[in-house]
Amino acid sequence: MPTLVNRSGDDEFYCGSSLCSADFSHILSLGYADVYCPSKKRRCLPNPFVVEENSKMEILPDECLFEIFRRLGGGRERSAAACVSKRWLMLLSSIRSSEICKSKSHGDGAKAVSDCEIECDGYLTRTVEGKKGTDVRLAAIAIGTWSRGGLGKLLVRGSNSMCGITNAGLSAIARGCPSLRTLSLWDVPCVGDEGLMEIAKECHSLEKLDLCQCPSISSKGLVAIAERCPSLTSLTIESCSSIGNEGLQAIGRHCTLLQSVTIKDCPLVGDQGVATLLSSAPTKVKLHGLKITDFSLAIIGHYGKAITSLALSALQNVSQKGFWVMGNAQGLNTLASLTITSCRGTTDVSLEAVGKGCPNLKLMCLRKCCFVSDHGLVAFSKAAGALESLQLEECNRITQIGVVNAISNCGKLKSLSVVKCMNVMDLTPEAQLLSPCESLRSLSIRNCPGFGSNSLAMVGKLCPQLYQLDLSGLCGITDAPLLSLLDNSKAGLAEVNLSGCLNLSDEVVFALTRLHGQTLQVLNLDGCRKITNASLVAVANSCTFLNDLDVSKCLITDSGLAALSQGVQINLQILSLSGCFKVSSKSVPSLRKLGKNLIGLNLQQCNGMSSSAIELLVEHLWRCDILS
Repeated sequence: MPTLVNRSGDDEFYCGSSLCSADFSHILSLGYADVYCPSKKRRCLPNPFVVEENSKMEILPDECLFEIFRRLGGGRERSAAACVSKRWLMLLSSIRSSEICKSKSHGDGAKAVSDCEIECDGYLTRTVEGKKGTDVRLAAIAIGTWSRGGLGKLLVRGSNSMCGITNAGLSAIARGCPSLRTLSLWDVPCVGDEGLMEIAKECHSLEKLDLCQCPSISSKGLVAIAERCPSLTSLTIESCSSIGNEGLQAIGRHCTLLQSVTIKDCPLVGDQGVATLLSSAPTKVKLHGLKITDFSLAIIGHYGKAITSLALSALQNVSQKGFWVMGNAQGLNTLASLTITSCRGTTDVSLEAVGKGCPNLKLMCLRKCCFVSDHGLVAFSKAAGALESLQLEECNRITQIGVVNAISNCGKLKSLSVVKCMNVMDLTPEAQLLSPCESLRSLSIRNCPGFGSNSLAMVGKLCPQLYQLDLSGLCGITDAPLLSLLDNSKAGLAEVNLSGCLNLSDEVVFALTRLHGQTLQVLNLDGCRKITNASLVAVANSCTFLNDLDVSKCLITDSGLAALSQGVQINLQILSLSGCFKVSSKSVPSLRKLGKNLIGLNLQQCNGMSSSAIELLVEHLWRCDILS
């Protein structure tokens, strides 16, 4: 047989010395138009012997070819044979690893045994996307990875619309890649239970299964995985309309090592499937858009002793009672992270119960929980004594009072994020009786249009040890309260994001560089339209360790960049000047000097820069990614 050295990363077959010497026009004339042979620089000379050999082989029935192919000594010989035609490729891919003849008494046989041992390790990862998603491609992967470490991870993203992946392609992977440990199938409508059952039959080491938009796969295929893949540790099922309770129940009964479970938008999944699935004691659980009721949350509360991370979203049939029972069941003692999104059952009463029932909760994220108010947030913050991170997004009943009281009550809180909470208004409650939160290091209040200067001044008094500050999108704040916050920050700010704060002036940058210049690493002033060259001069003189600076849409000119290029900063790697219309081609020398360390430079919408100037920068700053 002709030999072929397969070294392509995509496991596509290409010609070595023997096979390329064949007259491929003759092979194509036999009707096998799927032969893959990329063009080579070296001319291929015809070899009549090889052509005659292949022609004689083609007339053999599949049964004879099967017996010949399963006696091939190693990976090179199998790859060479697979390159002859689609028929040979598919026949080779139909041979299970257990059916390959192995003889320890001969050199070739020993090589085959060695190949099989290597294959069992499962080192290789392959990703197939879009138009490349065909059965032929999967068969080629199955053959090509057989002797090169074995396929351990396969990800399929989409499928060819004309001749997409079917059960045949997945079966080829199953037969040729028993070492497979991770299988991810996204948007492959033609793959059904037959292909998944073949995976279950051959790939007993499967650990991670990810199915998304696979309407032809039902509980029958999932049952096969459960019964034959006891090593399964991670299961993700999303938008699979045919998978229901029976499949999840089988997983719960048989896969005792299961650690991570994600079930999303599966209309046939209900309480029975989720309850049995949780009996396998997973540590990470995500449930989204399911028709489960309070019963499932009660099961989680009672039997979720191993759960450390729980995410519940869009559970429209779960009421306040379900969350209340989940908290009061006292079974979530190890829960460290809880995310609740768009669940109408999350109320003040149920939130307080969750806080009391999860003594080790460190991260709490509430998104679009429209029935949670200040009362529930304050009660929760008092009950959750171990809380370190609190994230609130689009919770529009929560006001400034709830936020500042949560800061004051959480003695271990390290990070607070408030995003798009429209009812956080600029009120002036008394803050003298509130205790500062010495542990808070990261504060993010973004896109809350009602949050103004009074609120900022009060928050500044409560957060003296900030390391990260993000106030992006707060167009209502002014210089004075922010200056007070900067003055109260004793630890030294390292990351500051003030993008979209339209009313801030150079005075803020002066104070920031004076008080925190030796710790500041990231500064974002995007859209601060009152910031001028004076701010760049202050940055240049004080911020030694700054590595990311964004002054997009600011009043920056060539002289400001000239000052920056003469500054003390030695680590500046990213500079954004997008929309600085007063920056012209005269800044090329300054940017070249700054570019010694730059890896990213944004010059988009800098209309004063000519195309020739930008080309010059691209030529000299070849290590820098320049956007223009």
